[in-house]
Amino acid sequence: MNRIDQLFQRLRAENKKALAAFYTAGFPDAPGSLRLIFDALDAGADLIELGVPFSDPSADGPAIQAASQKALANGTTLPDVLQTARAIRARNATAPLILFTYFNPLFQHGLARVAREAKDAGVDAFLVVDLPFEESEEFAQFLRPEGLVLIPLVSPATSRRRAGEILKNAGGFVYYVSVKGVTGGTGGRDDFAEVGARVAEVRTVTSLPVLAGFGISTPEDAARMGRVADGIVVGSAFMRLAERYGGEELFARNATLVRGLKGAVA
Repeated sequence: MNRIDQLFQRLRAENKKALAAFYTAGFPDAPGSLRLIFDALDAGADLIELGVPFSDPSADGPAIQAASQKALANGTTLPDVLQTARAIRARNATAPLILFTYFNPLFQHGLARVAREAKDAGVDAFLVVDLPFEESEEFAQFLRPEGLVLIPLVSPATSRRRAGEILKNAGGFVYYVSVKGVTGGTGGRDDFAEVGARVAEVRTVTSLPVLAGFGISTPEDAARMGRVADGIVVGSAFMRLAERYGGEELFARNATLVRGLKGAVA
């Protein structure tokens, strides 16, 4: 049983929900991103999505786009992100670690190579935003021998039939995109009742946990989403803190927000 399965088995036994915290590797700088992640885990985050900075994102909103650009300006590469993963795993042996990325950096690095190196670094899964389901086997064939999974994405536009196809052989958890748009905004998001209905529909075709992401930034959002999903994913809110604050104030605000979100969603 991998770390993701172990986490959700424990949370279900305790009747708790998950908080997945997203951080862009290398932002605000390499030591700072690592400190933010360490503090998030200490403050109650259940799993970490580690963002691989990319120059041409399609799903990321302004906060994560800006974080990626600054991380790239800092010289952050995929090998650097894997080194960050190793540092996280050396400090925390149990929290699931997901690489959140676009396909091009993986392709350029080599799919078989990145699967091996990710496994060695302690990564548990990949979430590849721009990899269509129909083309995902090209990468998944290298992940399975390493015991890694490809996290599936389902959106409000995904039909029940297509969701069933996507999730038939999926692993880890389902990332439900609760916003019709990019990360960090609430514009166009279905109301919470509609999100609940869609999550319930997804559950009819899979037994995997369903986490809701995009547009969740406050404890109030977390509480409402936690009532309909198995957990939440928060990223832009943390990146906005790192953009606005520095030094110890940033780390204090980051930990406070994690505690507030986890307390609300649990």
